[in-house]
Amino acid sequence: MSLIYTIPQSHCVVIERLGKFARVQQQGLHFRIPILESIRRVDAWGSSANKNGFIVELTEQQTDTPSRQCHTKDNVPVTVNASIYWRIVDPCRALYEVDILPQAISDVALNALRSNIGTLELDAVLSERSQLNERIAAQLSETGKKWGLIYTRVEIQELTTDKQVASSMVKQMDAERRRRATVADAEGQAESMLKIAEAEKQSAILRAEGEAIAKVKIAEAESFYLKRLKEQVGEQAAAQIVIAQKYISGFEVITKSDSSKVFLPNSFQGLFSIGTESSQSNGSTE
Repeated sequence: MSLIYTIPQSHCVVIERLGKFARVQQQGLHFRIPILESIRRVDAWGSSANKNGFIVELTEQQTDTPSRQCHTKDNVPVTVNASIYWRIVDPCRALYEVDILPQAISDVALNALRSNIGTLELDAVLSERSQLNERIAAQLSETGKKWGLIYTRVEIQELTTDKQVASSMVKQMDAERRRRATVADAEGQAESMLKIAEAEKQSAILRAEGEAIAKVKIAEAESFYLKRLKEQVGEQAAAQIVIAQKYISGFEVITKSDSSKVFLPNSFQGLFSIGTESSQSNGSTE
């Protein structure tokens, strides 16, 4: 390895002196003391935060965890994997506090994922994935500080169940859709009936108000008619005319019935005699 070398931006090199940590070299042109100093290699990290086997990358890294089967709170088996996004902030801790950093990150993330899924039922796991990601990231933060890194985010990539559970979920969703449709139909019918009842109520109120106004108008018209009639023919003749009109109106109502037999008088002279007798009887009473 060369004694003089260049470190790219957002990268670093860890220098050891006689097998112990000596310093961290940041971006730029650097050198090391031969024999006494050596560069700590990170070949075991693979392609994660590793450049050329000895340069540590300080940019954000992504680690995809392998798939692992977990069990939810209601004992449903699910297979999950996740993508872990992290960044080294302390290269010394990242190299000396843990053996192989990327592998440890993957294992710890899977354990956190399994423990959090175990506290939730399947429906919650499927519907609260973003909240689950946030809880896992928060749980990993303490471990990240110990290892000299920060977890920027955790994203669950795959969450699958076996065929039997998937079939049960489909049946459950169909049942839920039918239930919602039934509830919506019932609510629609109830709302329709309520609107019909309200319309009938308003119609009855308007009809009653109309009838009341009509009766008032009729009474006012009859009163005005009777007043003018008295002025024209006198009170006694006006009474006879009104009684005759009522008598004729009564015949009009009776003749409208198909089942009634109606006998009409040969002459309407009796109408006036009825009025006269009524007036005389009223006079004698007084």
